[in-house]
Amino acid sequence: MKTLIFAPVFAAVPLLLSGVSVSFAAGFGPGNPFYAPSTLPFHAPQFDRIHDQDYQPAIEAGMAQQLQEIDAIADDPAPPTFDNTIVALEKSGALLDRAERAFGVDSANSSPVLEAAKTALAPELAAQQDAIYLNTKLFHRVEAVYRQRKTLQLDPESLRLVEVDYREFVHAGARLSDSDKQKLKQIDAQLSRLSDDFDRKLRDATTAGAFHATDKAALAGLSDADLDAARQAAQAHKLAGWLIPQQNTTQQPVLQSLVNRQTRQVIMRNSLDRAERGDANDTRATVIRLAELRAEFAHLLGYPTYAAWRLDDQMARTPQRVMKFIAELAPLATARARAEAKDIQAVIDAQHGGFRLQPWDWELYAEQVRKARYDLDETQVDQYFELDRVLRDGVFYAANQLYGLTFKQRHDIPVYQQDVRVFEVFDADARPLGLVYFDYFARDNKNGGAWMDAFVHTSKLTGDLAVVYNVANFSSPAAGQPALLSLDDVTTMFHEFGHALHELFGVDTRYPTLSGTTPERDFVEFPSQFNEYWALYPKVLEHYARNWKTGAPMPQELAQKILKARTFNKGYDMTELVAAAMLDMQWHILAPGTRVKDVDAFEKQALEKTGLALEQVPPRYRSTYFRHIWTGGAGDDYSAGYYAYLWTQMLADNAWAWFNTHGGLTRANGERFRRMILSRGNTEDLETLYEAWLGAAPTVEAMKKYRGLAATP
Repeated sequence: MKTLIFAPVFAAVPLLLSGVSVSFAAGFGPGNPFYAPSTLPFHAPQFDRIHDQDYQPAIEAGMAQQLQEIDAIADDPAPPTFDNTIVALEKSGALLDRAERAFGVDSANSSPVLEAAKTALAPELAAQQDAIYLNTKLFHRVEAVYRQRKTLQLDPESLRLVEVDYREFVHAGARLSDSDKQKLKQIDAQLSRLSDDFDRKLRDATTAGAFHATDKAALAGLSDADLDAARQAAQAHKLAGWLIPQQNTTQQPVLQSLVNRQTRQVIMRNSLDRAERGDANDTRATVIRLAELRAEFAHLLGYPTYAAWRLDDQMARTPQRVMKFIAELAPLATARARAEAKDIQAVIDAQHGGFRLQPWDWELYAEQVRKARYDLDETQVDQYFELDRVLRDGVFYAANQLYGLTFKQRHDIPVYQQDVRVFEVFDADARPLGLVYFDYFARDNKNGGAWMDAFVHTSKLTGDLAVVYNVANFSSPAAGQPALLSLDDVTTMFHEFGHALHELFGVDTRYPTLSGTTPERDFVEFPSQFNEYWALYPKVLEHYARNWKTGAPMPQELAQKILKARTFNKGYDMTELVAAAMLDMQWHILAPGTRVKDVDAFEKQALEKTGLALEQVPPRYRSTYFRHIWTGGAGDDYSAGYYAYLWTQMLADNAWAWFNTHGGLTRANGERFRRMILSRGNTEDLETLYEAWLGAAPTVEAMKKYRGLAATP
């Protein structure tokens, strides 16, 4: 279920706080930084004024205001029209929108106060959505407009908005009986609490899973820069020695360098078992209950499984189509992974290792295979990937060449954390497009992974321009050292900026519900997956890949090695991703009433029966730390939707084939892509939109080619 929170097109109105507790009503007023729209450029959040205690009262006051606006729409005595119902919904929730969007930063910079607020607000926000989507009088007005939509002479975008709104109401349960609506609200509240519980436990489990060493020999193989960063991490926790924090994925980056096998094994086991140690951070019971409740939720809405409900409004449409897609990829990925494993085992045997390849060995020895096959050393490569140069001369340069964009750093915009930087983005005609914040370094109070979100959502109706933020978890450099990136880190920067472009170009779309990054999960990752390709495009690579000490460009020989090795280890990469997508689907095709007793046994069986149980290749996320699918309200996360990363890889690979056929990095190609894809948001059926741009339906053939699955290595 999408969030019906929209940006304002009208001045702030007096707040009538019915339903808000007296304490918060009394504490919310002109002194709260969310009381009125921000006076900063682009209505950027006033982080210099915002305190952690400001969010909860503002969000609760915003919920009360929005419900009052919803009641006014529902109770309007005038016959329902497009303007007084559909457009009025677009204009509702101004205060809630600006407060909740700013509150989203808690994932990147949390605190005990924000955690407590998130826990308290989770069921309230779930109830807020139910109060809107399950409002019978409101739905009848939306339905009335929907039924007469073809006689209203609406333009295509307005017609699409009517259809999307109606579908969202029906999908959320608007047609249920009053008693079933009450049951749905109860399930929603439970799901919200459990999701928040999972998120909190996982964050604490990931922090607790850091590897602590007091003997430097345990960390043999790490670079001096990595050791300095680990020492600083230990000092931050008032520990002696070195501390290696965990990332959210199963594999940990340091495993590529550590030569002490016992250390590697401990780090991997810490990663695999982080959230199932029988302590306060154990998520197994939470996972089981979330799956059970989601099945009940779907059954109440008339669907056989949660996946069937979840996919009903996605590009893929049905679980059967998704399972067929995954089944087509699984044997290709695993065949290549097995071939890669043989190559790695051969290296281990040649060195008289005396052991059988295990997951904690893969990255170290795969790197040795890479060096032998391509004469490519990752420690040489990162010397050419200094973060600021990658950003300015890589990410920004590609956007300039494709779309004519230019960027200017702003030092007058307050940020939520000192490492964050802000840039203003200008269109080819020098018009401002919005702001982008970059928050790249790992912190203990930051969720793992990388993501993009928006503090301000753009559309023509509101007149707002996008205020976007990109977040990652790169290792912080030691004091006085440059921030050097791996190729994966560089790819992440291009990926998240692809999302930012999608949101920035929403300025060309009229309605907030349809603009920017509003398309469904199995389309919205397409622009970001596609933008990754420019990281290694020769003209872009040669522009940013320079030695951080000398400024010398990357030698052509090294660049060619990187390009030749781009599909190296793709069997592993694809298998861990396909396995995670399959785990997600298996949890969400459970029939109502199914009781899972053992998470580990369920996971093992799910992978074995789909041919994905490779001993050396665990899923990218195990069930107990699969944050993508267990956090967020019903339909607001990647539940039954993690396949979207693979699906959108297919879309991106077909797109890359099109660009290669039509001249590559040109303004003409970029403008066409912007006009037909990036600026369109969700203004048209997504399959139709994509095929109109590509000129054909996408297939897995391009995926086989560009993901290295057409043949074994």
